[in-house]
Amino acid sequence: MVGKFISFEGPDGAGKTSVLRQIKADLENELGTEQVMYTREPGGNHISEQIRQVLFNPENTDMDGRTEALLFAAARRQHIVSEIVPALRAGQVILCDRYVDSSIAYQGAGRQLGEDAIWQMNQFAIDGLLPQLTVYLDIESEIGLRRIAEHRADQVNRLDKEKLSFHRTVRQAYLRLYHRYPERIKLVDASQPLAKVVADVRQTIHARFPDLFVEESKR
Repeated sequence: MVGKFISFEGPDGAGKTSVLRQIKADLENELGTEQVMYTREPGGNHISEQIRQVLFNPENTDMDGRTEALLFAAARRQHIVSEIVPALRAGQVILCDRYVDSSIAYQGAGRQLGEDAIWQMNQFAIDGLLPQLTVYLDIESEIGLRRIAEHRADQVNRLDKEKLSFHRTVRQAYLRLYHRYPERIKLVDASQPLAKVVADVRQTIHARFPDLFVEESKR
């Protein structure tokens, strides 16, 4: 498989959508639209998108934590088979909004199911497939939740509604992952202005894949 697999992670309100939108556009200008694939988790194909609707339905407040974790893993498996592996074989650059690190942070730490337990459970789903690069957009929980309230209050999902303590726990789990896997996970300060965050992400991607964002590296 000759493609490039880049995942994007971060607490709620880190601005992943805005950053990904710009990075996708820049890469499409550089490589052509057929060479870049944007996808997301949970989702990315019709089966996983149906699971996403169940997971994020604000009415499903009684969902058990293990059920939630298993549904994320199930959506991830179908996503890998239907989208990620074919794109890698086709030599595409994959920009994935969340992957297995999200489950470790949100279900393993946030739901207190155990970070190692969630990691082990997901081994069956991912079958050893990890991103070559994970861009972690870090932001303090208070700032992230404030952004959600100010800019997308009409799009709040079931996880967004969790207490501040939940989101703080999730962020701390992300930071542990960052320190545990420094070769794969690279941290970008998401509290900066959007243009600076995008520039830092471009630089991070170029450092791992020197054939991407070549002009940026000459500035």
